[in-house]
Amino acid sequence: MSDSVPETENPQDSVREAAEALQAYDPAAPAPLNVPRTPTGHAEVDDRLERLADADHLATDGHIEVYEDVHGGLRDALTALDARPGPPAPPSPSYHQSRS
Repeated sequence: MSDSVPETENPQDSVREAAEALQAYDPAAPAPLNVPRTPTGHAEVDDRLERLADADHLATDGHIEVYEDVHGGLRDALTALDARPGPPAPPSPSYHQSRS
């Protein structure tokens, strides 16, 4: 048998720690959403999706700016896909053809 007495936690310390934790908790404070973002393999799109992480550190009223920026960037990336040149167009008929 040992003469040492196991240390027990002081109940007042537990109450004090719980009260401090409760005071530190702010439900309105920014908190990461931890939404997974899977890379697409398209650098411009991936950069835009990573920008969404910026909203994790902002209050809710700051999210709209991030979302609008991401939406605009994704829209531009899609528009650029539509604007890529295709095969060359066939030559148009000339209005000044010589008459025989």
